[in-house]
Amino acid sequence: MSELTLKYGCNPNQKPSRVFMENGSDLPIEVLNGKPGYINLLDAFNGWQLVKELKAATGLPAATSFKHVSPAGAAVGLPLSDIEKKIYWVDDLGELSSLACAYARARGADRMSSFGDFISLSDVCDVSTANLIKREVSDGIIAPGYDDEALEILKGKKKGNYAIIKIDPSYVPEEIERKQVFGVTFEQGRNNLVIDKKLLENVVTDNKEIPDSAKIDLIISLITLKYTQSNSVAYAKGGAAIGIGAGQQSRIHCTRLAGDKADKWFLRQSPQVLELPFRDDIGRPDRDNTIDIYTSADYEDVLAPGQWERLFTKQPEVFTDADKKAWLKKNENVALGSDAFFPFGDNVERAFRSGVKYIAQPGGSIRDDNVIEACNNHDIAMCFIGTRLFHH
Repeated sequence: MSELTLKYGCNPNQKPSRVFMENGSDLPIEVLNGKPGYINLLDAFNGWQLVKELKAATGLPAATSFKHVSPAGAAVGLPLSDIEKKIYWVDDLGELSSLACAYARARGADRMSSFGDFISLSDVCDVSTANLIKREVSDGIIAPGYDDEALEILKGKKKGNYAIIKIDPSYVPEEIERKQVFGVTFEQGRNNLVIDKKLLENVVTDNKEIPDSAKIDLIISLITLKYTQSNSVAYAKGGAAIGIGAGQQSRIHCTRLAGDKADKWFLRQSPQVLELPFRDDIGRPDRDNTIDIYTSADYEDVLAPGQWERLFTKQPEVFTDADKKAWLKKNENVALGSDAFFPFGDNVERAFRSGVKYIAQPGGSIRDDNVIEACNNHDIAMCFIGTRLFHH
């Protein structure tokens, strides 16, 4: 099949719509179930590249959760702690495969943004991963294959309309890529930059110690940024991107947005959140939304009289700013990647407040000395990778 006709493009009024191979060759995908849309396929192809590179760089199964052509989360298949199982709502699923752990981490980084995601897996989807996906709100999935039982489980989603795509893992695209904007064709060489530990060797700060675990997290952040709409910044820890700031015009806004998401991820692990007395009839999406509000300045929206009764068996205590700050100080050894240089030290100051200990960024700003000084003041190890990772 060299062409796939789509219902419409980005919006229902954009017709006709299709994807096809200009050279007449077969598409590298097979649609096994459902009818993926235009944006679904954009998410699928970007997500597949991300997880394929993560697997190649780390040797671990990888997963990503995409929304609107940027990852909401990306991770590799490291085991989950008991607390992580709780905050990702998988503590009732028993033993999880490495691939399932990867998706639990990817989905769990920003569960609100992952609602209705498109999933990409580096490995053949197994039953453990399919059972996890089965109960989440998701639009579709792309993977190099599916176990028979896993495929049947996934086919049952969305009343049988769940989009399931199989991709040829050996497919290699042409070196030159093209797209049109306003009737004008743009052409460029593909971004084939290999991101691995060698890219992290130019450590420019006084602290030059970056352990292997942090190098994996930096690699995860950088590969994630390679497929995130720019400007972008990604925080990572424990084998997962825990906060992604995408599509911002200002670098500091990226750093703040990603940092706020990383903070939310860590606040979910606090006893005050883990012990919230949810009613039994409150589903996971509503719990995610409630936790997001509870840990924000708008907490009264879920704690006010007449509101909390809909969600909880008893009224929770306010999670005060002082309590939140005290808990967030426990978040340490976070890695951060930036798709372009930091122009000011304020990015480092904001990152430090979210536990950042390791930074990878291109370097090359006229204020590099100021940024390096800010890192030295906080004993942060920072490397210059020497190359930009813009994605549009």
